[in-house]
Amino acid sequence: MEINEKQIRDMIDIIKNVEAEIGKAIIGQKDIVRQVLISVLAGGNVLLEGVPGLGKTQLVKTLAKVMDLSFSRIQFTPDLMPADVMGTNIIVKDDSGNSRFEFQKGPVFANLVLADEINRATPKTQSALLEAMQEQTVTVGKVTYRLPQPFLVLATQNPIEMEGTYPLPEAQMDRFLFKLSVLFPSFDELKDIMDITTTNREVELNKIMDGESILKMRKIIREVPIAKPVQEYALRVVLGTHPEIEGAPEGTKKYIRFGASPRAAQAIITASRARAVMEGRYNVSFEDIKYVAYPSLRHRFFLNFDAVADGVTTDALIGQLLEEVSVY
Repeated sequence: MEINEKQIRDMIDIIKNVEAEIGKAIIGQKDIVRQVLISVLAGGNVLLEGVPGLGKTQLVKTLAKVMDLSFSRIQFTPDLMPADVMGTNIIVKDDSGNSRFEFQKGPVFANLVLADEINRATPKTQSALLEAMQEQTVTVGKVTYRLPQPFLVLATQNPIEMEGTYPLPEAQMDRFLFKLSVLFPSFDELKDIMDITTTNREVELNKIMDGESILKMRKIIREVPIAKPVQEYALRVVLGTHPEIEGAPEGTKKYIRFGASPRAAQAIITASRARAVMEGRYNVSFEDIKYVAYPSLRHRFFLNFDAVADGVTTDALIGQLLEEVSVY
Protein backbone atom coordinates (compact mmCIF):
# COMPACT_ATOMS: atom_id res chain seq x y z
CA MET A 1 0.00 0.00 0.00
CA GLU A 2 1.46 3.34 -1.09
CA ILE A 3 0.73 6.51 0.83
CA ASN A 4 0.29 9.92 -0.74
CA GLU A 5 0.23 13.50 0.44
CA LYS A 6 -3.57 13.76 0.35
CA GLN A 7 -3.99 10.75 2.66
CA ILE A 8 -1.59 12.27 5.18
CA ARG A 9 -3.28 15.70 5.00
CA ASP A 10 -6.71 14.14 5.50
CA MET A 11 -5.44 12.17 8.49
CA ILE A 12 -3.90 15.26 10.06
CA ASP A 13 -7.17 17.19 9.69
CA ILE A 14 -9.17 14.39 11.32
CA ILE A 15 -6.70 14.00 14.19
CA LYS A 16 -6.72 17.74 14.87
CA ASN A 17 -10.52 17.69 14.99
CA VAL A 18 -10.43 14.72 17.38
CA GLU A 19 -7.98 16.54 19.68
CA ALA A 20 -10.15 19.68 19.63
CA GLU A 21 -13.29 17.68 20.42
CA ILE A 22 -11.63 15.83 23.31
CA GLY A 23 -10.42 19.21 24.60
CA LYS A 24 -14.05 20.20 25.22
CA ALA A 25 -14.35 17.62 27.99
CA ILE A 26 -10.71 17.16 29.06
CA ILE A 27 -9.03 20.33 30.29
CA GLY A 28 -5.26 20.39 29.91
CA GLN A 29 -3.42 17.05 29.67
CA LYS A 30 -2.69 17.83 26.01
CA ASP A 31 0.41 15.67 25.97
CA ILE A 32 -1.48 12.75 27.51
CA VAL A 33 -4.30 13.12 24.96
CA ARG A 34 -1.79 13.18 22.11
CA GLN A 35 0.03 10.10 23.37
CA VAL A 36 -3.23 8.20 23.81
CA LEU A 37 -4.14 9.09 20.21
CA ILE A 38 -0.73 7.84 19.07
CA SER A 39 -1.49 4.55 20.82
CA VAL A 40 -4.89 4.29 19.12
CA LEU A 41 -3.31 4.86 15.69
CA ALA A 42 -0.44 2.49 16.45
CA GLY A 43 -2.83 -0.18 17.74
CA GLY A 44 -1.36 -0.49 21.23
CA ASN A 45 -2.70 -0.72 24.78
CA VAL A 46 -2.11 2.06 27.32
CA LEU A 47 -1.44 2.10 31.07
CA LEU A 48 -2.49 5.39 32.68
CA GLU A 49 -0.90 6.01 36.07
CA GLY A 50 -1.99 8.81 38.36
CA VAL A 51 -3.72 9.64 41.61
CA PRO A 52 -7.56 9.57 41.67
CA GLY A 53 -9.51 12.50 40.27
CA LEU A 54 -7.21 13.49 37.39
CA GLY A 55 -9.68 12.57 34.65
CA LYS A 56 -8.22 9.23 33.52
CA THR A 57 -11.61 7.52 33.32
CA GLN A 58 -13.22 10.61 31.78
CA LEU A 59 -10.54 10.67 29.07
CA VAL A 60 -11.28 7.09 28.03
CA LYS A 61 -15.05 7.68 27.99
CA THR A 62 -14.59 10.86 25.95
CA LEU A 63 -12.32 9.05 23.50
CA ALA A 64 -14.98 6.38 22.94
CA LYS A 65 -17.65 9.01 22.21
CA VAL A 66 -15.54 11.08 19.84
CA MET A 67 -14.32 8.00 17.94
CA ASP A 68 -17.75 6.31 17.96
CA LEU A 69 -16.37 3.12 19.54
CA SER A 70 -18.17 0.63 21.76
CA PHE A 71 -17.03 1.17 25.35
CA SER A 72 -16.85 -1.10 28.36
CA ARG A 73 -15.65 -0.34 31.88
CA ILE A 74 -14.40 -3.08 34.19
CA GLN A 75 -13.82 -2.14 37.82
CA PHE A 76 -10.99 -4.40 38.96
CA THR A 77 -11.42 -5.64 42.54
CA PRO A 78 -9.87 -8.52 44.52
CA ASP A 79 -12.99 -10.68 44.06
CA LEU A 80 -13.16 -10.18 40.27
CA MET A 81 -12.86 -13.52 38.44
CA PRO A 82 -11.56 -14.18 34.89
CA ALA A 83 -15.07 -15.20 33.77
CA ASP A 84 -16.35 -11.78 34.91
CA VAL A 85 -14.01 -10.22 32.35
CA MET A 86 -13.95 -12.70 29.47
CA GLY A 87 -17.37 -14.30 29.70
CA THR A 88 -18.47 -17.88 30.31
CA ASN A 89 -20.53 -20.73 28.93
CA ILE A 90 -24.03 -20.91 30.40
CA ILE A 91 -26.70 -23.57 30.07
CA VAL A 92 -29.78 -22.48 28.11
CA LYS A 93 -32.91 -24.37 27.10
CA ASP A 94 -34.47 -24.16 23.67
CA ASP A 95 -38.18 -24.28 22.84
CA SER A 96 -38.08 -28.08 22.84
CA GLY A 97 -36.73 -28.18 26.38
CA ASN A 98 -33.28 -29.39 25.32
CA SER A 99 -30.30 -27.94 27.16
CA ARG A 100 -27.17 -26.62 25.47
CA PHE A 101 -24.18 -24.47 26.29
CA GLU A 102 -24.14 -20.91 25.01
CA PHE A 103 -21.26 -18.46 25.37
CA GLN A 104 -22.18 -15.31 27.29
CA LYS A 105 -19.73 -12.58 26.24
CA GLY A 106 -17.98 -10.61 28.98
CA PRO A 107 -17.29 -6.86 29.08
CA VAL A 108 -13.95 -7.37 27.28
CA PHE A 109 -15.95 -7.66 24.03
CA ALA A 110 -15.83 -3.95 23.18
CA ASN A 111 -13.66 -1.68 21.04
CA LEU A 112 -12.42 0.31 24.00
CA VAL A 113 -12.03 -1.48 27.34
CA LEU A 114 -11.29 0.55 30.46
CA ALA A 115 -9.58 -1.66 33.05
CA ASP A 116 -10.06 0.61 36.05
CA GLU A 117 -7.51 0.15 38.87
CA ILE A 118 -6.16 -2.95 37.19
CA ASN A 119 -3.67 -3.66 39.97
CA ARG A 120 -6.46 -4.30 42.50
CA ALA A 121 -7.43 -7.63 40.89
CA THR A 122 -5.61 -10.88 41.64
CA PRO A 123 -2.84 -12.07 39.27
CA LYS A 124 -5.19 -14.80 37.99
CA THR A 125 -7.68 -12.20 36.74
CA GLN A 126 -4.96 -9.84 35.49
CA SER A 127 -3.41 -12.63 33.41
CA ALA A 128 -6.81 -13.37 31.85
CA LEU A 129 -6.35 -10.16 29.87
CA LEU A 130 -3.03 -11.26 28.37
CA GLU A 131 -4.50 -13.10 25.40
CA ALA A 132 -6.94 -10.28 24.70
CA MET A 133 -4.19 -7.63 24.83
CA GLN A 134 -1.72 -9.52 22.65
CA GLU A 135 -3.75 -11.70 20.28
CA GLN A 136 -7.05 -9.78 20.46
CA THR A 137 -8.88 -13.05 20.99
CA VAL A 138 -10.55 -14.80 23.93
CA THR A 139 -10.38 -18.57 24.41
CA VAL A 140 -13.03 -20.25 26.57
CA GLY A 141 -12.83 -24.01 26.73
CA LYS A 142 -11.72 -25.13 23.27
CA VAL A 143 -13.32 -22.25 21.37
CA THR A 144 -11.50 -19.04 20.42
CA TYR A 145 -13.53 -15.86 19.91
CA ARG A 146 -12.31 -12.86 17.95
CA LEU A 147 -12.64 -9.49 19.69
CA PRO A 148 -14.25 -6.55 17.85
CA GLN A 149 -11.89 -4.41 15.80
CA PRO A 150 -10.32 -2.03 16.58
CA PHE A 151 -9.62 -3.30 20.08
CA LEU A 152 -7.76 -1.38 22.78
CA VAL A 153 -7.25 -1.80 26.52
CA LEU A 154 -6.70 1.38 28.54
CA ALA A 155 -5.87 0.48 32.13
CA THR A 156 -5.51 2.80 35.12
CA GLN A 157 -3.65 2.41 38.37
CA ASN A 158 -2.94 4.54 41.43
CA PRO A 159 0.81 4.81 42.09
CA ILE A 160 0.43 5.88 45.75
CA GLU A 161 -2.13 3.70 47.51
CA MET A 162 -0.48 0.28 47.16
CA GLU A 163 -2.12 -1.53 50.09
CA GLY A 164 -4.24 -4.44 48.87
CA THR A 165 -2.90 -4.27 45.32
CA TYR A 166 -1.15 -6.83 43.14
CA PRO A 167 1.70 -5.42 41.02
CA LEU A 168 1.28 -6.22 37.34
CA PRO A 169 3.57 -9.04 36.17
CA GLU A 170 6.38 -8.16 33.77
CA ALA A 171 4.75 -10.12 30.94
CA GLN A 172 1.59 -8.04 31.20
CA MET A 173 3.42 -4.72 31.54
CA ASP A 174 5.22 -5.58 28.30
CA ARG A 175 1.86 -5.78 26.49
CA PHE A 176 1.24 -2.08 27.04
CA LEU A 177 2.51 0.06 24.19
CA PHE A 178 2.71 3.13 26.46
CA LYS A 179 2.79 3.86 30.15
CA LEU A 180 1.63 7.44 30.73
CA SER A 181 2.01 9.44 33.93
CA VAL A 182 -0.99 11.73 34.43
CA LEU A 183 0.08 14.88 36.29
CA PHE A 184 -1.91 17.27 38.47
CA PRO A 185 -3.43 20.22 36.54
CA SER A 186 -2.15 23.78 36.75
CA PHE A 187 -4.09 26.59 38.50
CA ASP A 188 -5.76 27.80 35.29
CA GLU A 189 -6.60 24.25 34.22
CA LEU A 190 -8.06 23.50 37.65
CA LYS A 191 -10.22 26.63 37.40
CA ASP A 192 -11.56 25.53 33.98
CA ILE A 193 -12.29 22.05 35.36
CA MET A 194 -14.37 23.61 38.14
CA ASP A 195 -16.28 25.70 35.59
CA ILE A 196 -17.34 22.51 33.78
CA THR A 197 -17.89 20.09 36.66
CA THR A 198 -19.54 22.30 39.30
CA THR A 199 -22.05 24.15 37.12
CA ASN A 200 -25.00 23.25 34.88
CA ARG A 201 -22.83 23.61 31.81
CA GLU A 202 -23.09 20.54 29.58
CA VAL A 203 -20.47 19.45 27.09
CA GLU A 204 -21.79 18.09 23.81
CA LEU A 205 -19.32 15.86 21.99
CA ASN A 206 -19.46 15.18 18.25
CA LYS A 207 -18.38 11.94 16.59
CA ILE A 208 -15.37 12.73 14.43
CA MET A 209 -14.28 9.28 13.26
CA ASP A 210 -15.21 5.61 13.60
CA GLY A 211 -13.63 2.19 13.94
CA GLU A 212 -13.36 1.64 10.20
CA SER A 213 -11.43 4.89 9.67
CA ILE A 214 -9.07 3.97 12.54
CA LEU A 215 -8.24 0.64 10.88
CA LYS A 216 -7.57 2.44 7.57
CA MET A 217 -5.29 4.94 9.30
CA ARG A 218 -3.34 2.13 10.93
CA LYS A 219 -2.59 0.61 7.52
CA ILE A 220 -1.39 3.97 6.20
CA ILE A 221 0.80 4.58 9.26
CA ARG A 222 2.58 1.24 8.85
CA GLU A 223 3.74 2.44 5.43
CA VAL A 224 5.36 5.63 6.73
CA PRO A 225 9.05 5.32 5.81
CA ILE A 226 11.78 5.30 8.42
CA ALA A 227 15.40 5.83 7.38
CA LYS A 228 17.95 3.19 8.34
CA PRO A 229 19.96 5.52 10.67
CA VAL A 230 16.76 6.53 12.52
CA GLN A 231 15.69 2.91 12.94
CA GLU A 232 19.14 1.87 14.12
CA TYR A 233 19.15 4.71 16.66
CA ALA A 234 15.93 3.34 18.14
CA LEU A 235 17.44 -0.15 18.34
CA ARG A 236 20.60 1.16 20.02
CA VAL A 237 18.46 2.96 22.61
CA VAL A 238 16.67 -0.30 23.46
CA LEU A 239 19.95 -2.22 23.64
CA GLY A 240 21.28 0.55 25.86
CA THR A 241 18.89 -0.57 28.61
CA HIS A 242 20.74 -3.90 28.96
CA PRO A 243 23.59 -3.75 31.49
CA GLU A 244 25.11 -7.01 30.17
CA ILE A 245 25.61 -5.60 26.65
CA GLU A 246 29.17 -4.54 25.86
CA GLY A 247 29.44 -0.76 25.75
CA ALA A 248 26.27 -0.14 27.79
CA PRO A 249 26.10 3.36 29.35
CA GLU A 250 27.41 3.70 32.91
CA GLY A 251 23.97 4.61 34.22
CA THR A 252 22.58 1.39 32.80
CA LYS A 253 25.32 -0.74 34.35
CA LYS A 254 24.89 0.92 37.71
CA TYR A 255 21.10 1.20 38.03
CA ILE A 256 19.28 -1.23 35.70
CA ARG A 257 18.60 -4.84 36.73
CA PHE A 258 16.84 -6.10 33.58
CA GLY A 259 16.64 -4.37 30.20
CA ALA A 260 13.72 -3.86 27.82
CA SER A 261 12.38 -6.64 25.58
CA PRO A 262 12.22 -6.62 21.75
CA ARG A 263 8.62 -5.40 22.11
CA ALA A 264 10.12 -2.08 23.24
CA ALA A 265 11.77 -1.67 19.82
CA GLN A 266 8.49 -2.59 18.10
CA ALA A 267 6.64 -0.05 20.23
CA ILE A 268 9.10 2.76 19.50
CA ILE A 269 9.16 2.17 15.75
CA THR A 270 5.37 1.82 15.39
CA ALA A 271 4.56 4.76 17.68
CA SER A 272 7.16 7.01 16.02
CA ARG A 273 5.44 6.47 12.66
CA ALA A 274 2.12 7.58 14.15
CA ARG A 275 3.75 10.57 15.79
CA ALA A 276 5.41 11.65 12.53
CA VAL A 277 2.02 11.70 10.79
CA MET A 278 0.45 13.66 13.66
CA GLU A 279 3.23 16.22 13.27
CA GLY A 280 2.48 16.54 9.56
CA ARG A 281 5.55 14.71 8.26
CA TYR A 282 5.86 11.82 5.80
CA ASN A 283 8.86 10.14 7.40
CA VAL A 284 10.13 9.39 10.90
CA SER A 285 12.72 11.70 12.47
CA PHE A 286 15.12 11.29 15.39
CA GLU A 287 12.85 13.65 17.35
CA ASP A 288 9.94 11.22 16.93
CA ILE A 289 12.06 8.41 18.39
CA LYS A 290 13.02 10.55 21.38
CA TYR A 291 9.41 11.63 21.98
CA VAL A 292 7.95 8.11 22.08
CA ALA A 293 10.93 6.55 23.90
CA TYR A 294 9.75 7.74 27.32
CA PRO A 295 6.25 6.20 27.32
CA SER A 296 7.52 3.14 25.43
CA LEU A 297 10.38 2.31 27.80
CA ARG A 298 9.48 3.51 31.31
CA HIS A 299 7.62 0.28 32.15
CA ARG A 300 9.87 -2.12 30.27
CA PHE A 301 13.11 -2.11 32.25
CA PHE A 302 13.59 -2.63 35.95
CA LEU A 303 15.74 -0.70 38.38
CA ASN A 304 17.95 -2.25 41.04
CA PHE A 305 18.27 -1.34 44.71
CA ASP A 306 21.01 1.23 44.03
CA ALA A 307 18.62 3.23 41.83
CA VAL A 308 15.98 3.25 44.55
CA ALA A 309 18.55 4.25 47.17
CA ASP A 310 19.91 7.08 44.99
CA GLY A 311 16.46 8.31 43.95
CA VAL A 312 17.07 7.61 40.26
CA THR A 313 13.90 7.39 38.12
CA THR A 314 13.26 5.49 34.90
CA ASP A 315 12.58 8.76 33.04
CA ALA A 316 15.93 10.16 34.16
CA LEU A 317 17.72 7.07 32.82
CA ILE A 318 15.81 7.24 29.53
CA GLY A 319 16.83 10.87 29.11
CA GLN A 320 20.44 9.93 29.80
CA LEU A 321 20.23 7.09 27.29
CA LEU A 322 18.85 9.33 24.54
CA GLU A 323 21.74 11.73 25.05
CA GLU A 324 24.51 9.14 25.27
CA VAL A 325 23.46 6.81 22.44
CA SER A 326 24.97 8.07 19.21
CA VAL A 327 22.62 9.18 16.45
CA TYR A 328 24.85 7.75 13.72
